[in-house]
Amino acid sequence: MQGRKGVLTLLVLSLAIVIAVLSAAAFYYYRNGEVLWQIVSEKCVPDMRQHGDPAPCQDVNLRQGYVVFNDIKGPLHSLLLPTAKITGMESSALLDPATPNLFFAAWQWRTRLIAQNKPVSDRAFALAINAQYGRSQNQLHIHISCLRPEVRQQLDTEAAELNETWQSLTLHGHRYLVRALSAAQLAQQSAFIRLATEVPGARNNMGQYGLALAALPDGRLALMALRRNWLMLNGGSAGELQDYTCQLLSSQKA
Repeated sequence: MQGRKGVLTLLVLSLAIVIAVLSAAAFYYYRNGEVLWQIVSEKCVPDMRQHGDPAPCQDVNLRQGYVVFNDIKGPLHSLLLPTAKITGMESSALLDPATPNLFFAAWQWRTRLIAQNKPVSDRAFALAINAQYGRSQNQLHIHISCLRPEVRQQLDTEAAELNETWQSLTLHGHRYLVRALSAAQLAQQSAFIRLATEVPGARNNMGQYGLALAALPDGRLALMALRRNWLMLNGGSAGELQDYTCQLLSSQKA
């Protein structure tokens, strides 16, 4: 009886924690969720059109439909955002082939994150986008930063087993679906469309997924999808795989 009571207490406590986390996230989301869109639509894009100056963004590409903004979390962390109003992973616009290939654009931009003369290995970089309720902003934004060293090591170890079939892999304590693809495949098809068409049930639940991208040792790329699971305190925030301090650079492991 005592054991059963303890399990029940633990379940109630876990549920209370989940509710508290969700409530806090919802409060922040609805209170401050338009900040990035305001920067894009009221500052960066108008400044570029009127004065040819992307400020306060780092870059404004009107032809390809995106801006890049340096995030306040650190100098080695930028965000790529569409110039159109696209809320995030749940948006049907991401499944429209006419929508710019934002993940490919972000991967192309990666090397500009580091201001130095010598080239930096792709092994250092990672892209990430968080699920609908695993983010704080109501405008799609792809995080461009570095990969956590321990995730880098794990992907190096698992690389030989990765192929074009989605496989389950535990990264940073959460279950991800991972598949390999080439840079050409990333350019040919949106990562969002690939997730929707290749993973059963994903198309109708896109808002539940976060996505990340990193290089593999043989030149291929690893596309990693994280589906939220509140019971496991997992909000679908694939940004957990990133390291804004870029230890891979400072330790010269890249």
